[in-house]
Formats: sequence, structure tokens, C-alpha cells
Amino acid sequence: MRRLLAGLAVGSLMVAASACGSSDSGSSDKSSSSGGGTTTVKVGIIPIVDVAPIYLGQKQGFYSKRGLKLELTTAQGGAAIVPGVVSGQFQFGFSNMTSLMIAQSQNVPVKAVANGIASTGVDGKDFGALTVKKDSPIKSAKDLEGKKVAVNTLKNINETAVRESVRKAGGDPSKVKFVELAFDQMPAALDGGQIDAAMVVEPALATVKSQGAVEIASSLVDVAKDLTVAMYFTSTQYEQQNPELVKKFQEATAESLAYADSHPDEAREIVTTYTKIPAAVLANVVLPKWPAEPNRASIEALMKLGEEDGLFKTTPDLDKLLP
Repeated sequence: MRRLLAGLAVGSLMVAASACGSSDSGSSDKSSSSGGGTTTVKVGIIPIVDVAPIYLGQKQGFYSKRGLKLELTTAQGGAAIVPGVVSGQFQFGFSNMTSLMIAQSQNVPVKAVANGIASTGVDGKDFGALTVKKDSPIKSAKDLEGKKVAVNTLKNINETAVRESVRKAGGDPSKVKFVELAFDQMPAALDGGQIDAAMVVEPALATVKSQGAVEIASSLVDVAKDLTVAMYFTSTQYEQQNPELVKKFQEATAESLAYADSHPDEAREIVTTYTKIPAAVLANVVLPKWPAEPNRASIEALMKLGEEDGLFKTTPDLDKLLP
């Protein structure tokens, strides 16, 4: 297990989520209790629009009223978050479904506990998109053969989604050159010509569009209808040892998701507290969906694509992984 976790910690290896930023968590490997029956839990997250609900829930007191104090830490992606949760550095984490399925297929003890985010399901109006520079000769995903495409981390949901867009456009995804680049670095790289295309999510998507970038595919929509993109998770050991605390986190997160979904202006505004998106660009941010429950059919479709791309050594056990 120790050897496997060391492998997972390599950013470009098999487990990866969505990301930018760096980890700055403390050294404690367990949740701690403070006065008044409050328990502090560390949560590994990514500074993108996806996690707006957990910030809103924290602000609205949904966690504190259940005796939870959140310590939110940003990380590069699942390559840091998954082993961080399994080792006890974080009690909970946020990761895309491909990364969680890769981990589960390798017998890494992870358990999804709360829904995270879903695609809008609307082509051309999703929170994530495959984009190219203004005036690029690339007009469709098929044209990406032999081209350099940025994804936030390799072997994650965004790479799988881009591959599917290329397939659907009649191209060969094996000919695409994927490079790893943090979301907040993609706008400058695309504008400067260091990459030919970028698979970006909000708020980076609004930023690249403000620079004149053109969307050539809604890759998450291409994967499946109303795709469950990511979920919050914990380790199986932590779930077994702290069932009541996990239940409180689930309930508070569910309330946070519902609040964000029904208060889009507040969700959009809170993104400015943990990202560097300019106020002028904020209004153009496309919000995702934050449903209460994951869409299993969409996860199964994503799993099949992952199998086709050779991401899993064994077929993931969704009954063990999902709540």
C-alpha cells in the first residue's frame, strides 16, 4: 500500500483530479475536537467553480451547526488529494470520478460520500469546454490529431472527455499530445501559443473566452447526459471509524449543494474569494449543476470510456465506491 500511495503522489501518474494551487495543510493526520463539541476536519479541494457549495455551506453555517469546522486546503489534484485522504492528511477530499475509479480499481481504500458536481448537459453552455485560440486553424476536435492539448492532470476525467470529443468528431484520440497544466496557467499558455488547445473549466473558461478563445467541443457533455463529474470522498477506514461524523458531513454538504443550486448569484460571487477571477469576467462564468445525488448511468458511461482508454487494471467496483 505504501508503494502504491507513493505512486499515486506523482502528478502525472494514474490518479488525478481537477486542480491548481498547492497544498498547505498542517501535519496533523487526524481530525481534532475543539471546545463546544466542534470537530475540525481537513478537506482537500481544488480552487475552481466546482467547490463553490462547500464555501457557501461554510459561510451559511451548515457545517458549524452540525459541529463541524472545515479546514479547506487546495491541492494540485487527485494525485495529491487521494493519497492525502487515505493517509489521513485530509479527512475528506474532492475528486473527479475517473480518478476515484482509478484509485478504487487499484484497491486504494476510497469511498465517495457526497455528490459534488454535474455537467449542465447543454452543448455549448457547460462549465467546462475544449477551447482553441482565436483565429486557430483548429475548427473541431478531429483537428487535434498531432496537436498539443492541455489538461489539468493526465489520466483524469478531462483527458477522457477530450478523447471522446475527438472520437465523436471522427478523429483518432491516440494521436493527441496531452500535456499537464494547471487550470489557472492555461489562459496564458493558450494565448501565447505554447499549447494548441485547452480543456478548461470555470472560472478559467470565462478567462480564456475573455481573451477571444473559441469553444470547439463541450467535452463533458460528449461523455454522457448530465454527467456526474466529481464527488466528495473519504477513506474507507475513516468512514468505518467515524460514521456519525461522516453522516454530518454528508448532510451539511447536501444542504450546501441545494443552497448553491438555488442561489446562483451567491455561488458565482463566492468564487472570487478563493480564485483570482477578475470581477469583469465573473458575470460570464457558467455555473454547473449541483444535484443532490450522483447519476450512476453517467458514471458507468465514463467507466466504459476509461476501460477503452486503458485506465483501469481491473474494472472499478461502483457498488463499493459510491454511497
